[in-house]
Order: sequence, then structure tokens, then C-alpha cells
Amino acid sequence: MNPYFKDLQSYPFEKLKELKAGITPNPDLEPIMLSVGEPKHPAPDFVKETLCEAIDGLANYPSTKGLLELRETIANWVIKRFNLPNSLLDAESNVLPVAGTREALFAFTQTIVDTSDTSKPLVVCPNPCYQIYEGAALLAGAETHYLNCNAEDDFIPDLDAVPDIVWQRCQLLQLCAPGNPTGAILSLAYYKRALELADQYDFVVSNDECYSELYRDEQNPPLGLLDACQQLGRDKFERCIVFHSLSKRSNLPGLRSGFVAGDSELIKYFFRYRTYHGCALSLPVQRASIAAWSDEAHVMENRKLYNQKFNAVGEILDGVLDFNMPSAGFYLWPKTPINDAIFARDLYSQENVTVLPGSFISRKTDQGNPGESRIRLALVPSLSDCIDAAERIKRFTLSL
Repeated sequence: MNPYFKDLQSYPFEKLKELKAGITPNPDLEPIMLSVGEPKHPAPDFVKETLCEAIDGLANYPSTKGLLELRETIANWVIKRFNLPNSLLDAESNVLPVAGTREALFAFTQTIVDTSDTSKPLVVCPNPCYQIYEGAALLAGAETHYLNCNAEDDFIPDLDAVPDIVWQRCQLLQLCAPGNPTGAILSLAYYKRALELADQYDFVVSNDECYSELYRDEQNPPLGLLDACQQLGRDKFERCIVFHSLSKRSNLPGLRSGFVAGDSELIKYFFRYRTYHGCALSLPVQRASIAAWSDEAHVMENRKLYNQKFNAVGEILDGVLDFNMPSAGFYLWPKTPINDAIFARDLYSQENVTVLPGSFISRKTDQGNPGESRIRLALVPSLSDCIDAAERIKRFTLSL
């Protein structure tokens, strides 16, 4: 067996299952789950229709690189969304379809990490974070170095607090912006500093941008890494790669469709890895993806629905729990007046609401554990269920 399996921690939802074991929640209340970030808004009808119309494509093996039409559609979307010159992003060399960001993030780390040196490689990532970053690093033979995301820093990890010895071993800086679970957005100055460090210490900068389309302000969509590159004169996106998905943007988590884009050299090596990895998108999924990336009306409606929930839940919990209203994403990240795991356990018992303890998605460092005494609330159920859950959380919190 792979010797690095022993280094893997239990997945957050395994820990949550253990936390809830043996508890019978209040039977007078319908269960409401805010723990899992699975979109619940309806999938677009036109995407489902396209998928059905293309179903005969299941008779053909798909290519790893995917249809040129899909890559061109993705390239056009990136160019328009991130204000790139038309000639800057080439569908042939800068874009690769993937089966959602989860598998791509994992596989890309396997492609990048080089264990041939005598020093143990490092993957630097935010804390708290999506656990795939950690697991991908460990199974590739690397160690992880965590950058705490604290409220006093607007939940943005401090790159300049990282010692040289860490950057010297770093092979991959894994960013997530907008952040999960904080919703934090990175500035042009932040990306500039990250790229300066990447050039100085010779590592790759990866940005998980799967929440980039769930922003609050229609006039100010979040800056992306490729947008930052072109503003900084890095027209070839050297050392840079971004990950996008239809899961959150288009409410299509089951379609398992996304893309990576950026540095053509990184794409070339990642494509070679994927020809062996075997995660090509079926032709019906590719056709449905073309339809989804070609439409923005359903995405605007999606943002509107999330904004309604943030406004309603924020009003109910204001003054009850301490939280920042995020600029993007669909999570709230409030502080809890007691231990986060105990809060989540007793909330489930008394109010039949499931939330995720912050310590389940964060790690203890020398600077502390930024997830302790916080919970993650995924505002993915209906507006009425989110309001009901917020009222129950309020009632429970005030009873402490």
C-alpha cells in the first residue's frame, strides 16, 4: 500500500458522523443540513435538455483534451469574465477540461510535486482549507505548510510571515479565492507578492476559483489569478494555474465538469498526466458544459438567490453570533461562544440543524488553530429552510 496513507486525516464529514453518533435529534423538528457545500438550487433546464439530446455520445470514447468547441467556449468565457485580451488565452495550449475541480486539484498536485531532491517538498495552503489540498500533497510525497486565515487579517493568509526556509522547500502555493469557508477575496497587490515569491523561490501558484461566480456585488466580481497576471505583464501566465467548476456556478455538482487554465507548460505536463489518469469527460457532459459556460442569465439568478439568503440569515444572526458577511461564496463562518464541536453536537441534538465544526476543516499550527470556536454554515437549502435554521441557531445560542 502507498506508505503515505497513514498520514491522511479523517475527512471532515467522517468526523461529523462520529460527532453525531448515538444522538437522537429533536423529533419535533424537521432536519436541516447546513454542513455540506452541495448546491441545492435547480440545475438549468437547458443544460439538462442538452445532456439528453447528446446522449448518443456515450457510444464514443472521449478524448482527454476534449472537444475543441468546449475548449474554445471555456477560453471565451475566461477572456470575457477576467478581462483578458482575445489573443492571450489559447484554447489549444492554455485550457484543459477536467472532471470537476476536486479530482483536478488532486491530480495536478501529483503532476507538480518532485520528490527527487533530498529535502522534503512542501505544498503551502490556507488554513482552514479544502482537505483535498492536504491529501493531494501527502499522497504525492510532500508535506503541507498551513497559512492561518484570521479575522484580524480579513481572513487572508500573510505571505510575508512565512520564513525563507519554507519558501525554499515550497513547490506549490495553493490558494483559494474566494475562500472556503471565509469568502475572502485577494487583491492585485496580493497576487503580485505571491508571484514575486514564486519567481524568487521557483514554485507554482495554483488558485482554486470554484466560488468566483458567487459574489455579492454585481458591479465588482472578484479578481482572478489570470486577470492579475495580465495586469502585471505576465502574458504567458508563467507558473500560474487556475481551477474552475460548473458545480457552484451553475448548480451542477453531479455533472463533474470544470477546467484548468493558465501556463501552457503546466497544461502540457498536466495533459500528459491525464492521458494516463483517465478522467476524460463523456461527450454528453461536454455538450452540456458548452451550454452552461455559454449562458450567464442562470448564474445571475443563482447569485440573486444566495444574496437573499445571506441577507435574511445575516439579519437573524446579527448580534447573536460574531461573523463577517462574506464578499463571495455561500458560507457563513461565525464564531461560537463555546467549543465548536460541542456547539455543533448540541445544536444538532436540540434543534436538528447540522453544521460543520470549524476545527474539522482546519489544522493546529504554531500560531494556533483558526477554525477553533467557529462553525461553517453552507446556505445551500431553500430560503425558507435557511431562515428556519437561522432562527433555531439563534434560539439555541441564546439558551447557552
